[in-house]
Amino acid sequence: MTIEEKISRYEAIRKEYQEKICHRMSKEQYEEYSEILFSTHSCAIEGNSFTVDDTRALKKLGLGMVPHGRKLLECMEMADHLRAYEYVMQNLDHPLDEAFLKHINFLLTEHTISYHAPDAIAGEYTTEDMAAGDTVFGDHEKLIARVPQLLESTERACQSDVHPMIVASRFHGYYEYLHPFRDGNGRTGRLLSNYILMRKGHPQLVIYLEERQQYIAALKQIRTEGTDEHLTHFFLDIAIKHMEEDLRQKQQNTKPRMFVF
Repeated sequence: MTIEEKISRYEAIRKEYQEKICHRMSKEQYEEYSEILFSTHSCAIEGNSFTVDDTRALKKLGLGMVPHGRKLLECMEMADHLRAYEYVMQNLDHPLDEAFLKHINFLLTEHTISYHAPDAIAGEYTTEDMAAGDTVFGDHEKLIARVPQLLESTERACQSDVHPMIVASRFHGYYEYLHPFRDGNGRTGRLLSNYILMRKGHPQLVIYLEERQQYIAALKQIRTEGTDEHLTHFFLDIAIKHMEEDLRQKQQNTKPRMFVF
């Protein structure tokens, strides 16, 4: 299926999804559902062991409660993610510029960066070259110099008629390629992809932990093949998949059940 065909499929499901799920909940209920689900899985992709229930409890009770079996560092990371998420959702009218980007990364890493990179500063670009897993990133100075152009071109695209899923996926792929911060690049990039979608009135995109391998493979193909087409297909595929799953779950949970004493 081509990207254009997937966009048509996405739009048909999005209309049904927003009518039957988003608009049937209160704004607050849907936002909390999305925040907890997205935060749990975005942090899980980076190794955090929090479950959805852990994240819900942390949001309600704060750092006064550490879920059983979880590390304090994980709690701090999740609390920071919730704070950054809420900042982004409250500032969907803010243009995508360097100040916005840096503040989001600052909120995401403020209380944990000293554990991962003691000499780094939250919200500031890296001052050295980096590697992660089996990937050696490029010259950090040259990559960081391209960040303003990425932000400017993405901001223009947000104000154009380019489909938001195309904008979100292409931004995400190139942002992760540039990898400008010492820590939190994945969480920052995924959060900003949702910022792009939400600005245009689209549902948020959640990449589940179980989809991590496909996600990483699509990002790697940008480096090995020089194309972000695989990532765009991946974004559309999982968006369609998760909306369909939510719609099926709602239908299943609306069926009449036997009730006996």
